[in-house]
Amino acid sequence: MDKPDPGRRGFFREFLKRVVDPAAYAEQPLPQQRTRLRPPGALPERAFLDTCQRCGQCGEVCPAEAIKTYQGPEEALRDTPYIDPADQPCVACDGLLCMSACPSGALMPLPLEQIRIGLARVDQSVCVRRHDNDCRVCLDNCPLGEQALRLDDEGKVQVLADGCIGCGVCQWTCPTSPKAIVVEPL
Repeated sequence: MDKPDPGRRGFFREFLKRVVDPAAYAEQPLPQQRTRLRPPGALPERAFLDTCQRCGQCGEVCPAEAIKTYQGPEEALRDTPYIDPADQPCVACDGLLCMSACPSGALMPLPLEQIRIGLARVDQSVCVRRHDNDCRVCLDNCPLGEQALRLDDEGKVQVLADGCIGCGVCQWTCPTSPKAIVVEPL
């Protein structure tokens, strides 16, 4: 059975969907600031979005399976790699394979200490240490240890901005709900 003729109105509606809408997406400005965590070694957001080939190779080699591919509504971000530490953090693996797998240079090879995925932020009102609980889960699991997290003189968890790489292990292991420590994009 043949499809019914959509008529002149239907023709133009389909034309606009196929021709004009993609052009509108192409003209949307690329975000200047990060809205999600990018894999280790990512260029600044605008340069990252311009350079990333959206090939997925960084995610394929990630031993922790922390690197996901964005499939949300923002067309300019579609198929770009990101990390959601609530799901699976970056574990700062030996060799940081994602950076060397990137064929475009959107992920630049850096030493571990120079990586800045994000920055952890502690909500002291949620942290169980405020009730003299000796919770050390985030401190004990941080791959950078006291370079990134430590206890201050009052026994509160303190993030050291110069040492925190934003991997998200602290957030992932935090036992509170909502999380007392979260990693935010830089």
